[in-house]
Amino acid sequence: MLFESPRRLPETLADAAAVLGERPAVVARELTKLFETVRRGTLRELAGQFAAEGPPKGEIVVLIGAPAEDAAPAQADAGLDARLRDALERHSLKDAAALVADETGRPKRVVYARALALARAARTPEPGPGEEA
Repeated sequence: MLFESPRRLPETLADAAAVLGERPAVVARELTKLFETVRRGTLRELAGQFAAEGPPKGEIVVLIGAPAEDAAPAQADAGLDARLRDALERHSLKDAAALVADETGRPKRVVYARALALARAARTPEPGPGEEA
């Protein structure tokens, strides 16, 4: 949640969309007053609307939602996998997961589950030519 100047609102929304990605957002104007208005959309949609209309009047509050669960960046997962593979070469599964969880700030149970999947995949030999999976 942030308070923003009406003059800077379109640029702020566009910058937030560029940095944070597609997230749901709300722009509220004149809260608790007679002419209260609330608009909902994504950061990019709201930036476009306010850029086209010009700056609104009054006090502005911007609420930015969390990223969608399915919008987890693939690069972050690849980085996690690389860290886990490196840690698994030198540590036990439990210790590697705890170490990487501390380094990345991710929940230990999530990191442990991913480490377990990587360890299982490393032990399971790939089927050769002519062999069934």
